[in-house]
Amino acid sequence: MFTGIVEEAGTVERIHPTAKSVELTVRAAVTGRGLKPGGSLAVNGCCLTAVKTSTRGKSKLVQFDLLQETWRLTNLQFAKPGSLVNLERPLQADGELGGHFVTGHIDGLGKIIRWERAGQDHVLDVAAPPAVMRYVVHKGSIAVDGISLTVAAVQKKSFRIWIIPHTYQITALRERKTGDAVNLEADLLGKYAEKFIAARRR
Repeated sequence: MFTGIVEEAGTVERIHPTAKSVELTVRAAVTGRGLKPGGSLAVNGCCLTAVKTSTRGKSKLVQFDLLQETWRLTNLQFAKPGSLVNLERPLQADGELGGHFVTGHIDGLGKIIRWERAGQDHVLDVAAPPAVMRYVVHKGSIAVDGISLTVAAVQKKSFRIWIIPHTYQITALRERKTGDAVNLEADLLGKYAEKFIAARRR
């Protein structure tokens, strides 16, 4: 379980396709501390398991083995060496829930259709598939590339987010551009509410 409070923007070091998986190696400074093989890390909002770790200066190189389905269904497929990725460690039992409950299971890919500065902030419009839009509500929460964000406006096929300077500076959003794909995870509470209501109507 995660909260969507990104701790740092890591850097993709290596991508190596194999017959069974795609080996993704990421350089992590803060989130690599204490991480051992078998531990979890959210990479662009996708919960991945570390299979190898090694120290490189003050950072740690973390290798993940991605299944082909994970590669195909997330925007990690568009990453390349040097790309920035959002990193977050799992929520500890006594940790602070600063964002919202994020599982690290991606619901779909969105597409940035507007991304520009507006005063001190940035405005971000994302087109999303129906499977995600059904859970998007005004002032509700959504995870975009693993970042817990508040929905500012909802259209039929897209939603708007306002990005404050701090979020822009510490996350991989600073290298995103119009047309880029972003990982989306809808609010878990909305999914449960829908299921409970549907069950009562049967």
